[in-house]
Amino acid sequence: MDNKNTTKISKYLSYILRHQPQSIGLTLDKKGWANIDELIAKTTDFSLSLSTIQYVVETNDKQRFALSENATKIRANQGHSLEIDLALTAQQPPAVLYHGTAKHFVVSIQEHGLKKQNRHHVHLSQHKDVANSVGARHGKPIIFKLRTAAMIQDGFIFYQSDNNVWLTDLVPAKYLQLVEEAQNGNL
Repeated sequence: MDNKNTTKISKYLSYILRHQPQSIGLTLDKKGWANIDELIAKTTDFSLSLSTIQYVVETNDKQRFALSENATKIRANQGHSLEIDLALTAQQPPAVLYHGTAKHFVVSIQEHGLKKQNRHHVHLSQHKDVANSVGARHGKPIIFKLRTAAMIQDGFIFYQSDNNVWLTDLVPAKYLQLVEEAQNGNL
């Protein structure tokens, strides 16, 4: 399978499994799992197969999806705008976490902090390069560093998704430090 088709299918799965399963009449269970046979049957824009889905899941660079042990179900690991229970447990985050965004959001973030908007959580990374690539999707990338220890001391709770994205409900502006602007998309 070529990269163009893999990307197309990954974007489609993200849309369906994170935001709009009803757009194809797909039902997710309360933990976000979809029956793969039902997903294949209800996808009409292009041909899907179990082997294609497995390939996309295995090769996705951000590990956005998970398959059930018996490969009969699939779900997105995080980023849902739907009400689902990812069964996350609180975790001790690393000493440093980053959030990548676009430069045009900086003033708002410095004033209001990071909010989950229409998703379940604010997404954070342990790695600057990942934060940079996330920010670059939305414009000129900017990176914020979190004062993680202070947040924990003040009672904030963190979770880690199956694909190592750190999650929290809110990051008030007082816990954020603008680290740097990426130069030409690179740190």
